[in-house]
Amino acid sequence: MDKLKSYLITNFSLLFFTIFTPLFAIASVVFMIKLATYTAVIQLSLLEMFKLYLFVLPELFFYTLPITFFAAATMTLFRFSTDNEIVVFFSLGIHPSFIYKVFAFPAVFLTLLLYIDFFFVFPHANVMTHNLIEFKKGEAKFNLSASEFGHKFGSWMLYIGEKIDENNFKEIILFQKEEEQELFINAKYAEILNNQGLLKLHLKEGQAYNYKEEELSQINFKTMDINDVMTSELREYQVGLDYWLSEHRRSAKIKEFITRTLISLFPFITLFFTLSFGIAHVRHNKSQIYLYLFLTIIIYFALSIALIDVIGFYTIPLIIICTWLLSYFLYRRNILARF
Repeated sequence: MDKLKSYLITNFSLLFFTIFTPLFAIASVVFMIKLATYTAVIQLSLLEMFKLYLFVLPELFFYTLPITFFAAATMTLFRFSTDNEIVVFFSLGIHPSFIYKVFAFPAVFLTLLLYIDFFFVFPHANVMTHNLIEFKKGEAKFNLSASEFGHKFGSWMLYIGEKIDENNFKEIILFQKEEEQELFINAKYAEILNNQGLLKLHLKEGQAYNYKEEELSQINFKTMDINDVMTSELREYQVGLDYWLSEHRRSAKIKEFITRTLISLFPFITLFFTLSFGIAHVRHNKSQIYLYLFLTIIIYFALSIALIDVIGFYTIPLIIICTWLLSYFLYRRNILARF
């Protein structure tokens, strides 16, 4: 039995990686196309693009692994059926339940892995992706240049006499008008500083004027910092449970939680489908197995998304029960009744 189990797992593993590699490559290409849209508004270095790719890896694995497992397990059994090895197994007294148990262990392991992925890793990866993009957007707002028309700098009007480099400028003038006062600042030099995502303007050697009704005050300064002018909307990292229970984007996160829970369970609750489709009479089912695989994946994923708006959290038990009952019915009719 151990040799037979090892034989089944070995063949399954080879086919699993054969299917997973191109599927993962396609998903990566789709993400890279999406990443290219970010470069229209922000500048990304190769290192930053690589970081974004690392942050999205949990999501790529989450959607490709369950589909790959289902397809690889079914095609492995179908290959055995094509080579008449399944007939040999059953002739030696091997019960179909033994095959089910062989694939049940990796299915349960993958289900747990997927659940950990979306419940604990997703929040961290999403926060890191969001913060990096927001940080780069904040930097893009500071892409200042010398111009006779000036710039909008938060609530300030900013004029730059000369740009030394990306972060340093000469002859800076800032003006801000409020209801009861007007502020005017001029400085010989200015530098953009980045302090953990908070961007600020550091002024050197200048004067600041404050004009109110019949009152004008002046101060000379060597350095002055203008803080909190353009801050990025950075999110704080939360542990998995806090992330899912927080009120931020609550309705969207409820839908994500339901859908991803069902996707996590997909490898395990479709095992009877795997046996029903994979163990087949080749003459009758050769052209239908691919259709069965496609329809099962499409219908399962579509219902997991469509029913959320109708019945909410009841989608999870409904999909699980219906999938298991239908798959077990096909398993008893197509497999147990014949073998």
